Amino acid sequence: MEDLLNKESVKRVSKVLNDFDQSIKVQNLDTTARTAKDAAESLKTEIGSIVKSLLLRRQSSFLLCLVAGDKRCSLNKIKKLLNEKDVSMANADQVKEITGFTIGGVSPVGHLNKVDIFIDESLARFTNLFAAAGHPYSCLLYTSDAADEGLGVDLGGRRI
Repeated sequence: MEDLLNKESVKRVSKVLNDFDQSIKVQNLDTTARTAKDAAESLKTEIGSIVKSLLLRRQSSFLLCLVAGDKRCSLNKIKKLLNEKDVSMANADQVKEITGFTIGGVSPVGHLNKVDIFIDESLARFTNLFAAAGHPYSCLLYTSDAADEGLGVDLGGRRI
């Protein structure tokens, strides 16, 4: 497998992390972390400590939901929070265009376009969290304290 740390998408994530906290590093995996289940098996951790980055399409913009691997993102709850009727999962092309990542490698940081971010409050039950880092074979490990600080991105204080 090629050196994933030299892929443009992984470099983007690494730069944001380095600017925020130099102790948070991108790690390459020997096995895929495309799904939360795959990631938990690869990292030998609880599935709930895997952060799923789910891009949702709104009427005129997009929203990224960071959700615990053992939880589901409720579109109905998001619709009520936003007071919008038309909220749905983004398709693969939209995910690539908006975030710059392919599905299975969507990082919480380093997106090509600014998106609002909602964070699943249940992630706070874990000290260490794992998320994709721009590629399905790359991940990052961070603490729930770093998640509370937003990994250097403006979260707008939205918790779900």
